[in-house]
This record gives sequence, structure tokens and C-alpha cells, in this order.
Amino acid sequence: MKCLLIASESAQVLFYWTDQEFEASLKHRFENLVEQHRETSPAFEDSINTLFAPLLISCITLNEKISDTYTSIVSENNYLFIVHQFGECTYVAVNGDGSESEDDLRRKIFVLKKIIDVCFGLVTLDTNILKKKLRPQDTEQRCKVWKMLQNLLMTYSHLREEDQSFLVEAVERLIHPQLCEQCIEFLDRHVVQQINSSMERANEEVVHSFILVHTKLLAFFSSRNASSLRPSDLLALILIAQDMYPSDHNLESPIVKDLENTPVTEEVYAPTLSSGAGGGESLEGGSYMSQFAHSMVQVPSSHVAVTLYQLLDAFTVLEAKLSDGQELGSTSRIYPNIPDLRQRMDKFIKAVGVPKRQLQSAWVEFKNKAFSKPDTVKSQELLQACRNVKSQLCLLYQQYFLQKPAGDSQHLSVNLQTKILKIVQEKLMDWKDFLLVKSKRNTTMISYLRDFPGLIHFIYVDRTVGQMVAPSLNISEKSTELGRGPLASFIKNKVWSLVGLGRRYLQKGYTTLTFRDGDYYCCYFLWFENETGYKLPVIELPVLSDDSAPIGTLTGDYYRKLLRYYGKNHSLEVIKCFELLTIHLGVIPTEFVIQQCSDVVRKLWEPSRIPLL
Repeated sequence: MKCLLIASESAQVLFYWTDQEFEASLKHRFENLVEQHRETSPAFEDSINTLFAPLLISCITLNEKISDTYTSIVSENNYLFIVHQFGECTYVAVNGDGSESEDDLRRKIFVLKKIIDVCFGLVTLDTNILKKKLRPQDTEQRCKVWKMLQNLLMTYSHLREEDQSFLVEAVERLIHPQLCEQCIEFLDRHVVQQINSSMERANEEVVHSFILVHTKLLAFFSSRNASSLRPSDLLALILIAQDMYPSDHNLESPIVKDLENTPVTEEVYAPTLSSGAGGGESLEGGSYMSQFAHSMVQVPSSHVAVTLYQLLDAFTVLEAKLSDGQELGSTSRIYPNIPDLRQRMDKFIKAVGVPKRQLQSAWVEFKNKAFSKPDTVKSQELLQACRNVKSQLCLLYQQYFLQKPAGDSQHLSVNLQTKILKIVQEKLMDWKDFLLVKSKRNTTMISYLRDFPGLIHFIYVDRTVGQMVAPSLNISEKSTELGRGPLASFIKNKVWSLVGLGRRYLQKGYTTLTFRDGDYYCCYFLWFENETGYKLPVIELPVLSDDSAPIGTLTGDYYRKLLRYYGKNHSLEVIKCFELLTIHLGVIPTEFVIQQCSDVVRKLWEPSRIPLL
């Protein structure tokens, strides 16, 4: 698979394509330009802009003139084009070899948007600043930015094709409660506390720390003063960790490789828990490092970020309402919390100190227009004043959080990181082989076959916390639970197809899907429960348009929005959302299949409640 990402000169257009045929057509059209300059040449970028100009101009014109636009195009040579606009930025995805569908390309566009949000934070709310970040003037720096985004998108594409957790966009926990709890305690006492008490931490504070085994989460710890991480953010962090340190299965221990040649059993060797560090044996190479050791830190100015987020959110809402043409009239009618916003903004400007002159000027201009007599200010002028304040807030965010740090004062010292990494490695040394085995066979079907005859595979997802449980799908030519040969790949394709079909029906408002597929019987369920596990009544879910954000976690946090939607009529209850996908042998009677689905959920309900924090 090829992935080439180019930001146009205005950085308002992002191009993405994944097949060699399309690149070959570009090479033919621009002679040797592709090979000579690749994606670093301004001439190449301009040529791409020229090639896509008719598409973009027509798209923008339709949108501006009649508030309508196309989101997908199939050309005469069967090239598929997907176009989506986020504010003033247009994303274009292209495929010409038939390897990706419209849904695939649209999903990658939204994932790319999420990646950019994670990489650049709140400055994405201002198009002009985002232009400069996506297309730095320095050619080498520009190439680095694009390469980073390309690599992250390609890592996501690979994980989505191979890893069930990225297929359903939920975090998979390694199921071993005793070890998980001990590791959480270890992260608290020997990682977070030790770093935060060290003189080498340069005034930074570790607030989140987690241990991964490949893409599976072993333990996660957050300090008391840390903001909570959404499931989408944690999944994005796992994606970044995998991109930085890709899992190299060729470097795994001999025990894992030997396991492939032995019959599957439910018992796996696990060492005795110990409170101290393991032996002094050192670990070499980046493979082990990639599987264990990740922390997030906050700089001394982190408290500013929370207020900036709240203020930017308020001004974004206000801008949207003014853009819709709503006359100000009474300011509180447009934005009921405007008095509170005024008070918080005044307080914030006093608190930020030196870098506030331009922000203060923009804020004074907005106040003069917003709180003057309604007939003396045009709505367009107020809209521009609102945008000026928003831009200055984004610039302030950039100054605090996106500028290159001066010297070594803004990140943990290499010596401190190395020291902590060694502590974690020594702690988990005795567990290394066991964890690598568990990463391949975290949950197996063997423990379910006795109680659920005919059940081939299932995926159970707690969408409230963004965690999943599913039997491992080890697709290799060696022996697996599903035997040798193409059977494992066949079942995997069934699972991937069922997930896609379930999403399409959920998009249409259906929460239940059951059907017979050849020799198999497939089911998909989505339901809501209260905190005690009582199943709540089914409601009519909103039907999404074809050009809406694809259903998922990284593509717009659909389930978080769904929980808020359902919770409107259950304000006094804690609402939880769950999904279940199952594949049974087709010979099993339908009534037994439905009963088994209910029993599987009942069995999984307790084990899935492994503490996250």
C-alpha cells in the first residue's frame, strides 16, 4: 500500500492516495517530476494543485452558491475520489486500484483529521495557523511534518487490517487482574512518584503512565490532578506508540515461537508475583522498549490549556451562531452564558501576563461591539471580531505548547527517562515471555466452547470506557485454534465484514442485526444499561447521512455522542453502552444462538470490569 500526503500551497487542501497506479498516472502527466522531487518539491505541489483544481473549484462553488456539494466521485477510469471539508480545509482521498471502498477512504480522512488534532492541538481551530503548521516554509521541516502524518496514517491502516482493537476502535486489556493491579501500583510508586520527586524533571509533572504489550494495554495510571483521557485519546496514544516503536514479531522470545508449534491449551506459564525488581539482566534492542514504557507529562503552564480549551470552545460556538446569520440583538439570546464568558475572559487575560497585548486588543474590540447598542454594530463586524479573539487564543496556545522548547528546560532529561525505563524493564523481566504469549492469546475460545457449543468468535465492547474483549485471531500459516490453512483467514474476513455491516445498519438507526451467511449465523447487538447492569429500553436512534462521520471512536467519537443522546431522557442515571458481535455455526438453531449471545454477555460482564485507573 502506498500513501502520499501533500498539503497545498494554501494548506487548505490535503491529498491522500494509496495505490501505485494513481502515482504512475501522475508520473506520466508530469514526466519525471514525481521521481525527481517527490513530495518535497514546491513545483510538484503546484502540479498537484493544478490537477485537482477543477474538482476543488466545483466543490467549493456548489457549497457556496447552493449550499450543496458532492462527497464522492467515480471517474471514467474508475478512480474513486472522496472529498470532505472541515471548516476551510478540504481533504481529498483517491483510490484507483479498487483496494479501498468509499467507506474506507472516508474513514481514513476522519482518522487523519483526528491525527492532526492530536499533533497540533487547539491551533487546528484557526485555519491560518494550521496552514503554517502543515506547510512550514522550510522544505526539510515540511517534509518531516508530512512524513510524520503519512507514517501515522499508514500505521493506522496496518493496525486496522490486522488488529481487532483498531478494527472496532476500542482498547484491548491484557486479562490478568492480579498482574494489572500490581503494575498500576508500580506505575504510581516507582514511575510517577519517582519522576515527580526527581530534581531532573525540569519542573514537569508526569500525569499519565501506561504499559503496553504491542497494542494491548497492561496497566494505566493517572495522577489525581490529571484530566481524564477519553477512549479516543487513549487509542490515539497507542497508535502513536506503535508508530514510534512498531512491534517486531520476528524479535519475540523463543517461547512465543515454540508455542505456535504446540497444541493450544488454556494454561500458560505465569511466573510468581514479586514485589521487587527482577534480576539484573539487561535488555537490548528497541523491541522490548516499544512494548513497555510510555508516560505523558504536563509542563508548568498546563493549567492554561484547560482555560484555553474552554474559552476557545465558547468562541467557536459563538462564531458558528454568528456565521448562521443570527442577529445579535440581545447578546444573551445568541449565547446565554455571555456574562460568564466575559468574566472568565477578563480574568484569563490578567492571569496570562506578558503575551497578552494582541489578545487584549482583540478582546476589547469584541467587547465594544458585542455590548454596544444592537443597531450600531453589523453582525459581520461582530463575527470578524469574534474570529480575531479566537485567532489570538490559538496563537497563545501555540506559544505555550507548540513552540520548540528552549534548551533542555521543557522535557524530561534523557538520563531520567533511561533510569525509569530500566526500572520498568527489570520489574517486568520475569514476565516478559508470559506477556508476549498473552499478547498473542489474550483470550482464547477454548474456555467458551464447553458452555457455548457452535460459537466460533465474538467481540464484546464496553463503549462507555472504550474497552473490548475478544478471542485472539492469530492469522498465520502455523497451527492456531482454528487449525491450519486458510480457515483462520476465512473467519477473520467474516469478522471484518460483520463489523462493517453492523456499522452500516447502525448508521441507519438499527441496533440489532441477525442473518445467516452460508454455513454461519452472524449477530450484532447494541444496547444500553444503567450502572447496576439493568438493560434499558431501546430507543429510536438518529439516522446518519452518507457523508457524516463514519461510526467509530477515532472518527468523531460516535459512541460518546450516542451516550449523550440517550442520556437526555435518563439524566438521573449513569448510562452505559455495549456492543456484541458473534459468529456461530449455521446448524445451531436460531433460538439457541440468541440465548447464547445473552449468556456470553453475562459471563463477560464481570471480567471486563478490570480497573483502568
